[in-house]
Amino acid sequence: MEDSASEPVTQPSAASGQLSESAGSSSTHRDGLAKCPRRRRKAARSQRRGGSDEQLLGEIERRRLPGQHEHSEPSGSASDTAESSPKRRAHFLHGPYPATHFGPKACILPNPTSVMHIQDPASQRLTWNKPPVNVLVIRKIRDESLVEPFKELCRFLVEEKQMMVYVERRVADDATLSKDEAFGSIRNQLCTFREGYDDISDCIDLIICLGGDGTLLYASSLFQGSVPPVMAFHLGSLGFLTPFKFESYKTEVAKVFEGNAAITLRSRLKVKVVKDMLQRTGREQQEHNGLLPHGHANNEAGKVTLQLQVLNEVVVDRGPSSYLSNVDLYLDGRLITSVQGDGVIVSTPTGSTAYAAAAGASMIHPNVPAIMVTPICPHSLSFRPIVVPAGVELMITLSPDARNNAWVSFDGRKRQEIQHGDCIKITTSCYPVPSICCHDLVYDWFESLAQCLHWNVRKRQARLEDVSDSSDTEN
Repeated sequence: MEDSASEPVTQPSAASGQLSESAGSSSTHRDGLAKCPRRRRKAARSQRRGGSDEQLLGEIERRRLPGQHEHSEPSGSASDTAESSPKRRAHFLHGPYPATHFGPKACILPNPTSVMHIQDPASQRLTWNKPPVNVLVIRKIRDESLVEPFKELCRFLVEEKQMMVYVERRVADDATLSKDEAFGSIRNQLCTFREGYDDISDCIDLIICLGGDGTLLYASSLFQGSVPPVMAFHLGSLGFLTPFKFESYKTEVAKVFEGNAAITLRSRLKVKVVKDMLQRTGREQQEHNGLLPHGHANNEAGKVTLQLQVLNEVVVDRGPSSYLSNVDLYLDGRLITSVQGDGVIVSTPTGSTAYAAAAGASMIHPNVPAIMVTPICPHSLSFRPIVVPAGVELMITLSPDARNNAWVSFDGRKRQEIQHGDCIKITTSCYPVPSICCHDLVYDWFESLAQCLHWNVRKRQARLEDVSDSSDTEN
């Protein structure tokens, strides 16, 4: 790659009659370089840069993912390009691979640690390294209408597919199931577990949910590390996250067992609740003043009392207090703002259609790598919801001027009080929830927006019989 400021070298023509002319122009160019020291220095600088640029381009080509091509401008006109290459753009959901050169001399510094190899969402397909054996069936409790679908599914998985079926113990001990003698043989073959006591994270191959969105949130809470694929059937009230219809469950489940199903990777939040940070700050001040031995404060760091994965949102609110909630929001260690109002919601793209949507936030597709911060009834006319990159770390603490404590909940569960000196650290988890799609990850999402939330539903405007503009009509 030559420096654009250097003089261009005349290229020889293919015609034999022009070889002497091109050779003459080349010799003239060399003479010009010899006579002009400035041109000599530019040419030498271009030659030295050529090797490093070739190495940089080679490094970029090695890092480029399969199917990604360099976005360079065609040399010909737009019409010539359209006629010569009538290819359509491939179906991608990620944006195009960005150009790494900006203008004639600027480029991004090569850094292998900054390159993320992310598969394009449009090509995310489920496959099995080994045939699935263990299936976890999660059923919405306290709903008698789901007893029959639950029995049908378990009988199909055990008798026809020869699967090991895991269910929660309180589901298997349901009085309705215990009274059904015909289901007794299937019930005796079910493997049961208790939440918080039995670890099933390493033995489940597939999760099937029967109910509403809460069943998928519950499935996510059971797996604090890697999550098996989740297939959710719509048998609840809303069903935004449950795209499958139970009427065709045999066909749909068989397709999933065969593999090659489209999946949506729903990102989760990795959350830590740290206590006693205020006491640690006091110890650090005492250490600075020489009242404690050096290093003692660091050994007495804040205690992590809770660490979990959250699929929808983390909600910090004022709880039963009548005072405004006053919390400070940090991003990568820097104070961004203080939230004065009823609270704040930190949500994933999946959670953007839940509580955050009710609080006035935008709805984000699950495959967008981002974290949304939404205030709850802020006492400010200018506090709008914001979206930050998925890789940042957010920290929420009580403001020193706060008149009361705050309360925090995680996907509506594990609610606890936050006091002065406590903090909540939030970032994007590396363990998403692989949600199996009924059609594809774009169609399913917009179908849920239309069917569940009635997004942009209104009565259609009638067309005019006379297409002429009434403003142009005279008398």
